[in-house]
Amino acid sequence: MSKILANDGISESGKVALEEKGFQVITEKVDQENLIETINKEGIEVLLVRSATTARKELIDACPNLKIIGRGGVGMDNIDVEYAKEKGLEVYNTPAASSSSVAELVFAHLFGMVRFLYESNRQMPLEGDQNFKSLKKAFSGGSELTGKTLGIIGFGRIGQEVAKRAIGLGMNVLAHDKYTSEANITLNFFNGDKKTFTIESTSLKNVLRGSDFVTLHIPKLEDKAVIGAEEIGLMKDGAGIINTARGGVIDEDALMFALDKGKLAYAALDVFTNEPNPSIHLMMHNKISLTPHIGAATLEAQDRIGEELAEKIIAYFNK
Repeated sequence: MSKILANDGISESGKVALEEKGFQVITEKVDQENLIETINKEGIEVLLVRSATTARKELIDACPNLKIIGRGGVGMDNIDVEYAKEKGLEVYNTPAASSSSVAELVFAHLFGMVRFLYESNRQMPLEGDQNFKSLKKAFSGGSELTGKTLGIIGFGRIGQEVAKRAIGLGMNVLAHDKYTSEANITLNFFNGDKKTFTIESTSLKNVLRGSDFVTLHIPKLEDKAVIGAEEIGLMKDGAGIINTARGGVIDEDALMFALDKGKLAYAALDVFTNEPNPSIHLMMHNKISLTPHIGAATLEAQDRIGEELAEKIIAYFNK
């Protein structure tokens, strides 16, 4: 019986699918410093992680019994992927399973930003009973998304899911991607009708200059932030920016400076440079909508992730 350690958890449907095929699935969390010892002591052959657990060269070298490392989600920057493959391990991720969930979170933040829900929800419990009229006045200058331009930086699966929702709302879409020159975006309607739109990739400068809102869907591959003071300077005055991709893609100090000076009107962050201990200054900023890295954390996405990983693991052992 092969043992699987799902160190950052796995959906019940994924766990059941594996157990029905005879796998033993362990879901008790093991601290990073004890991970190598546990894998070797328990004879673990499959390690499943999300963003909390890392699988670096040291672990790969120290755990010769490992056959598979699986990442529930898209980015694999917490795994030394190429090194693992060189050592003969299979490395799996689930790039499509959470795209819709992340895209919907982008719009949860967008709707909240343009109507100041992030700050209204902070102030109403404190002052709503006594200063209702003043709060009403303070939060009455909202905007609509229809007719605005959404810039999408990173036009892979998630970026294209974001574009679908933007088009459905009547927004204009500008996209930038180093590897995708154009993409066909197909909207599937409730009655079975379909409509396809072709969106061509343009330069990063064009996206920044032409967008009312910018959303990021790229990995952080360098030490330098993709969006720093220079890039923010290219954006429209009063624009908004959203990061549900990776912490560090936006220079957080430059972002707060731009918000304080009124260059940007608002921002939304689901990921942070110093997770799981983000800057208290970010947390307290009254122009930032905040979530604790929950982009892929819907029930539907977790089921899809668990089931896709289960299918890949079962197929590997049935070869």
